[in-house]
Amino acid sequence: MILALDAGNTNIVAGCIDGEKILFIERIKTDTSKTELEYIVLFQALMHLHKIANDEIEGAIISSVVPPLNNIITGAVRKMFGIEPQIICPGIKTGLRIMVDDPATVGSDLIADTVAGLEYYGAPLIIIDMGTATTVTVLDKDKSFIGGAIMPGVGATMDALVSRTSQLPRIALEAPRKIIGTNTVDCMKSGIIIAQAAAMDGMIDRMWKELGYETKVVATGGLASSIVPNCSHDIIIDNELILKGLKVIYEKNK
Repeated sequence: MILALDAGNTNIVAGCIDGEKILFIERIKTDTSKTELEYIVLFQALMHLHKIANDEIEGAIISSVVPPLNNIITGAVRKMFGIEPQIICPGIKTGLRIMVDDPATVGSDLIADTVAGLEYYGAPLIIIDMGTATTVTVLDKDKSFIGGAIMPGVGATMDALVSRTSQLPRIALEAPRKIIGTNTVDCMKSGIIIAQAAAMDGMIDRMWKELGYETKVVATGGLASSIVPNCSHDIIIDNELILKGLKVIYEKNK
């Protein structure tokens, strides 16, 4: 059984994987001020909640886009389980052909997503990860990672609206009753949720046009289930995608 951790800007996604089965997937708030001991307490609570003993964990893998957390989380895993975790970094085996200007700058979360996408859905493929930022990654028909796009995520969009205006409130991130809002809250929901869905549809169409062919599309991330139902394209939701990718990478580097 392995522990997989993905440290994002907003949340740390944590899960235990036994063979091909993901036993759980949970989210912990990312906090760079916490110590190794504080993260050990949080990880131990997850293990206790899901009735998994520490000595059942035989390996661990970490992806992170928050450099200040790397040593802290690595140290917490080392002390808690007595194992040395794998870290997704330049040089690790992924099986991907990364055809971008500087492969070393590609985020480890995008690497894990793309490895899982190729393994479970094949190519060509567009992968949309909806977190603090919404990222769109493209695998072409030759199974090459050729790039993508980065845009503000739903949460970042709302934060910008609320922080830079005097009268707009913080709202629940859910779809409005109709696109044309008749009150401030529904107008904001339409402008955030529906606009993000429209952006996804538009990006897919434009990427298909640039590629010259259509692809499968898979979406992941904490907000995918709020956005994808409002898209006009057929998009697969897979909230376990990054854990699946971490598992594949772990096996390649055992």
